Amino acid sequence: KKEKRKKKKKTQVDSIRNTDVVSGEAGGVTEHSGTYTIDVPHPDDKERPEPITFLDTPGHAAFTQMRASGAQVTDNAVLVVAAADGVLPQPLEALAHARAAGVPIIVAINKIDAPGADIDKTNAQLAEHEIIVESYGGDTVAVPVSALKGDGIDDLLESLLLVAEIQELKAN
Repeated sequence: KKEKRKKKKKTQVDSIRNTDVVSGEAGGVTEHSGTYTIDVPHPDDKERPEPITFLDTPGHAAFTQMRASGAQVTDNAVLVVAAADGVLPQPLEALAHARAAGVPIIVAINKIDAPGADIDKTNAQLAEHEIIVESYGGDTVAVPVSALKGDGIDDLLESLLLVAEIQELKAN
């Protein structure tokens, strides 16, 4: 089960990039930071692609400082929480790094198709940590996704673009 949890975030990244990096990693553990950019159709103009650059940091406990540093150079943080597992220590650590960096948080509720998945329970657990998602009357965007099937990935990417637009983020 622990190995499956480690693969959760990496599978999410693979789903966004349409790659299969996770199958070639020992135990599904990333041991380096990586960046990549994808073009996403703009929500208002599908002919105009918008670039989104991701910074992917290692999930293993030994790389806490690397994740903290990564949070300091981001504009938005995507907190990946498994609907079947709930809010575990690793997402809580990522949440703490994002809060310390003062960046907006978007929640990707992953594994919505897994046995035991419970989005409402996950949202309630997030609320216990002062992350109130929009469907609960808060202002945190939360998008249900299935990294394995690709469900909700387009919604997640569109949400990232909309949050960036609200923040008026601009870059070359």
